[in-house]
Amino acid sequence: HGFGVVIGQTTIIEDDVLIYQGVTLGGVSLTPGKRHPTIKSGVVIGAGAKVLGNITIGANSKIGANSVVVREVPENSTAIGIPAHVIQKGRDKDPFSHNKLPDINKEMFEYLLKRVAVLEHHMVQDNKEILEQDLQLENIYESFIKAMKH
Repeated sequence: HGFGVVIGQTTIIEDDVLIYQGVTLGGVSLTPGKRHPTIKSGVVIGAGAKVLGNITIGANSKIGANSVVVREVPENSTAIGIPAHVIQKGRDKDPFSHNKLPDINKEMFEYLLKRVAVLEHHMVQDNKEILEQDLQLENIYESFIKAMKH
């Protein structure tokens, strides 16, 4: 467990699987029996990914780097994130196209920031009191940031 790839005792790995550095195929319990993942043929597991428990990663699927997989991944799918979510079904022709994986957190933050801006714009137009309260909160926040720097 000190370095490299960790493959748990009851893990099953089929043919033509590509496992990058720092991957863990681990268990989530110490009970006897099958407690580690099954990796089907043609799977690509990105660097640093953790695949945990008695789950199956379907044939020809991809696991994004540093993802934490705790649920089954269907065949011909791509899973990313913490915890991992299936973001694409259907196999990409290039199994090494990790650069095409979306940044889910970035996309969600962009959406939320735009959403807040729209709501703030409408609230300020309808109610000037909110603008005054917002300015007070902004001053408190700035004071807090200044205090943290000193």
